[in-house]
Amino acid sequence: MADNPTVTVLVLVETGSKYEKKEKNGISHFLEHMCFKGTTNRPNTSDLSKELDGLGCEFNAFTGQEYTGYYAKGKSADFPKLLDILADLYLNPLLKQEEIEKEKGVIVDEINMYDDRPMQKIHEVWMKLLYGDQGAGWSVMGERDVVRAMTRKDFVEYRKAHYVAEATTVIIAGNIDSQDSFKEVIKKFKDISESKKKGKKKTSVSQTSPQVAIEFKQTDQTHFILGVRSFPVYDEKNSILTVLGGILGSGMSSRLFRKLRDEMGVGYYVHAGNSASSDTGYFAISAGVANDRLDEVIKAVMHELEILKHDLVSEEELTKVKEHLIGMMYLGLESSDDLAEYYGIQEIMRRDLRTPEEKEKRVRAITAEDVRMMARKIFVEKNLNLALIGPRKDEEKLKGLLKLV
Repeated sequence: MADNPTVTVLVLVETGSKYEKKEKNGISHFLEHMCFKGTTNRPNTSDLSKELDGLGCEFNAFTGQEYTGYYAKGKSADFPKLLDILADLYLNPLLKQEEIEKEKGVIVDEINMYDDRPMQKIHEVWMKLLYGDQGAGWSVMGERDVVRAMTRKDFVEYRKAHYVAEATTVIIAGNIDSQDSFKEVIKKFKDISESKKKGKKKTSVSQTSPQVAIEFKQTDQTHFILGVRSFPVYDEKNSILTVLGGILGSGMSSRLFRKLRDEMGVGYYVHAGNSASSDTGYFAISAGVANDRLDEVIKAVMHELEILKHDLVSEEELTKVKEHLIGMMYLGLESSDDLAEYYGIQEIMRRDLRTPEEKEKRVRAITAEDVRMMARKIFVEKNLNLALIGPRKDEEKLKGLLKLV
């Protein structure tokens, strides 16, 4: 990336909510917050943010089910400083009890914020429906009472179990010399713990009939996710699911966009696509629609799934979808932070690294018959799931809409 004036330093650790115990659910996310609240070398709470702001860079962190990330993106010339700060917050957080107590209020407010956003909250309802009372079904942020009860000892023990060398990946992307940056990373992370990494329980899945989960809320729209379980991230069939998602819900000319917005005049957003982790996967369609039109929208979506099971996609549509997906992939890799995340997540998930060109080749190889066979495989009535947030309570009626032929 010699033409890019920026550099991104991303530190990923292989841990998240799937690695937690139920009585400590949310600790991965809470710890991510605490790493910014003072370190051995920068002891004051605001030292890190002042220094990063002073470099004119973007910085933040994120937590998922299977990995947590810390990043800073700034001028290439500031790479040594960015790396030093990221290494410091990752390796040397003070985890002061008084700061933990203050941050509890911040975390609870963050939980409240997402509870007020049905378009985002629906994903928690969806995951709980699919996986129930196990890591994959728990909220990444945890429950309020659990968060309020956490202590410094909890964080120290959790870091010791997971923030270790074999679970840590440092990604550098941007206009810098690779050999020099590698040496700098080795130097800055020389004191990282080499203890053995604690693992996680394998996610258990089973389903024998269509399932519905409703979170009742007086909203102006009903937000829903409808879908099925698919395959883990390592499965070669995921390329077919990428194309299938493109046909249904990627772009303004996709089938569901045209059906819901252009024909039915309902809903502002509609998405479709596959999501995969180390031991689970799901293919889902999401939308927000007027409360009184939810039933007809679900019927329309079901009809589109049936069409895919019975009819081959035309070569013209298939080509259009592939070009759209490939184009969007490359557009999404223009900046240094995009590239860092692209390669970093593959590495932290312990996958074979695939270049964008390799992914493009796989997408181009998918045939119309591949798409139909996949639709027949996953769109099976007993495997259907519907999660929604809105002013509804008629679970059995909604379950009756989940019909496929």
